[in-house]
Amino acid sequence: MNAVVVEGLRKHYGDVRAVDGLDLTVAIGDVVALLGPNGAGKTTTVEILEGYRTPDAGRVEVLGVDPRTGGRAFRERIGIVLQEAGFEEMFSPRELLRLHAGWYPSPRPVQEVLALVGLEEKADAKVRSLSGGQRRRLDLALGIVGGPEMLFLDEPTTGFDPSARRRAWDVVDGLRSLGATIVLTTHYLGEAEHLADRLVVVDHGRVVAQGTAEELAATAGLATVVSFRLPAGTAVADLPRVGEDVRVAGSVVDVRTRSATADVAALAGWAVQRGLELDGLSLTRPSLEDVYLDLVGEAGTPAEVAGAAHGGDAP
Repeated sequence: MNAVVVEGLRKHYGDVRAVDGLDLTVAIGDVVALLGPNGAGKTTTVEILEGYRTPDAGRVEVLGVDPRTGGRAFRERIGIVLQEAGFEEMFSPRELLRLHAGWYPSPRPVQEVLALVGLEEKADAKVRSLSGGQRRRLDLALGIVGGPEMLFLDEPTTGFDPSARRRAWDVVDGLRSLGATIVLTTHYLGEAEHLADRLVVVDHGRVVAQGTAEELAATAGLATVVSFRLPAGTAVADLPRVGEDVRVAGSVVDVRTRSATADVAALAGWAVQRGLELDGLSLTRPSLEDVYLDLVGEAGTPAEVAGAAHGGDAP
């Protein structure tokens, strides 16, 4: 059974097609990350799934109901972490969590939630005294205190330092182990690769690719690089015909190929026949950043690329 079913989803703002015929399914218990440049339609799609926006066309079903008509019974089953949220500054995190927990039939213990998000030491401080990262942890705490079956995370770790981001990942991993279904949007490619069972790349309001990082790399058909040090007494001209592009820097040879297995076998066979060693032999497959930029072209923003280059950690 699927927790989310979206077919032909469309949402326009005047002449802007924010979502333009998007199809998506999410199985119960899966963690799915929506990736894409700013303006790709990710947040609009999530807001429709949450019931906050009305689609212009298409079918949307979350936990077996239409989010627009599910009412309180539907909202008791989901948790939401928005990109930005406001708090009453005079309350403490503990007070806010107790208040929110009272809205759900089977909430998680408040102290447990405070520990999960790393706010135990600030549990009784006023919200106005919290740092930006601590406020974001409170956002996450409020999203999970109801014990949701379905959790929506919209840029959940923006503003986190690396240690806080890792703690948030542990929280999400814990929810996964309890069987929660999670849909998240993020610009941090390392975060998406770590957390998600499946990556869904959205551009211009449509899904352009989906799968694991490995499956996306295979679909994109980007070149793998086979590197080694040219054996003494041999020249590049002596090598077997391999790859699509062979580059040499000093004695190091880089072979760019889309047939890595066959080309590594050909090179190894050539070396074995001549009693040679290919020192430093390595194979480097395209990174998720390479695949993402290939899929969305020049639409990727510098912030997204920086996030990927730092392995998902904020600068």
